[in-house]
Amino acid sequence: MSAIQLTPAQRKIHRAEAHHLDPVVMIGNDGLTPAVLKEAEMALNAHGLIKIRVLGDDRPAREAMYLALADQLNAAPIQHIGKLFILWRPKSDKVRDDADEDRMSGPRDVKVLKYSKRGGQRPEVKTLRVLGNQRLTSGGQVKRAKPKKISIKKRTLG
Repeated sequence: MSAIQLTPAQRKIHRAEAHHLDPVVMIGNDGLTPAVLKEAEMALNAHGLIKIRVLGDDRPAREAMYLALADQLNAAPIQHIGKLFILWRPKSDKVRDDADEDRMSGPRDVKVLKYSKRGGQRPEVKTLRVLGNQRLTSGGQVKRAKPKKISIKKRTLG
């Protein structure tokens, strides 16, 4: 049996969450190949809740695949309806590196409207690229962020 056991209420919640999902893994006529297991593993790591479509017509073979997938991937079997399987496994927390904290946000494109002094003309639309260390003023000017200042006390301490 699979490692994760869910109550019927938990299963019901996951079924409702999976209703709008599209299948992310497809199992062909070759059955459970190592490539299929690898793709299902990656999808579970990325999404947590996945749908899998089986193309074979043999119902007992599909039921065996469903249970084998749940066992091999350490996932909870949520639902097997027709040729669709729904599996769930809690997503693992990502470990953040120290380098991630120092990173700035990436560039973004901002549209700026410059209104004419004459009332009847359309405003001029300019697209500006604002980098992570910059900000846009209300007048449409791009300002650079000032470097963080460290207090004198903290500088002396280290």
